[in-house]
Amino acid sequence: MTKKGGSKHLKRNPAPRFWPIHRKEHIWTIKPKTGPHSLPHCLPLTIIVRDILNLAKSGKEARTIISEGRVQVNGRIRRTGTFPVGLMDILEFPDSNATYRLLPHHAGLTLHRIKGDEAGYHLRRIEKKTLISEDQIQLSFHDGTNQRLKTLDSKKITEDTYRTLDVLRFTRDGEISEHLQLQKGASAFITDGKNRGIYGTIEEIEAIPGKKKRQLLATMNAQGNRVQTILDYIFVVGNPKPTISVPGA
Repeated sequence: MTKKGGSKHLKRNPAPRFWPIHRKEHIWTIKPKTGPHSLPHCLPLTIIVRDILNLAKSGKEARTIISEGRVQVNGRIRRTGTFPVGLMDILEFPDSNATYRLLPHHAGLTLHRIKGDEAGYHLRRIEKKTLISEDQIQLSFHDGTNQRLKTLDSKKITEDTYRTLDVLRFTRDGEISEHLQLQKGASAFITDGKNRGIYGTIEEIEAIPGKKKRQLLATMNAQGNRVQTILDYIFVVGNPKPTISVPGA
């Protein structure tokens, strides 16, 4: 009989290049389980605890820390070392009173330490809008979560104020507290491409009828430098000022 399903193992060499692991020291590494983020855009909890934060000397010790419930992701205790953590996720370590948010980096993802009440809200980008009933729409976000909302006129769903690639700010209770529109003057990160990790202000968004929105070009001012990228690579974090702390800002 043929094998069904994907492999449960991952070799170190084809692992994402931003993972801080030795490529030739060992053969195998941690493969993230299926979850809110795909393999090229996530970090397994074990690698964060052992290789990035140096809270453990071995994988076994890291798995013990995680299984004891000493790590929280977006306010929920995660006990599996293969759980994938990705863009804008919040990591909390109650024992050491340390909190981090995962932000884009030129190599992939980086942990940015945050303080105060910033851990109490989460940013999610709208990837898809779906009409699911006569008076409800469903918003699908970049981290695999969904939110159902009522609309006044189901036949005119485009009149809804939320647009794809906009960002919503959620409280810890799951309530929408702010709507960050993808528009001129907004603060944003570039999440992919050769300019990945750059933070700046959107100066211009091209308008070409018939062209897919995700492929439209946006021009950003990043500390005096003008860079261009497609809208699919932009993650808005403020309008106009960022709602989260930004490294170097």
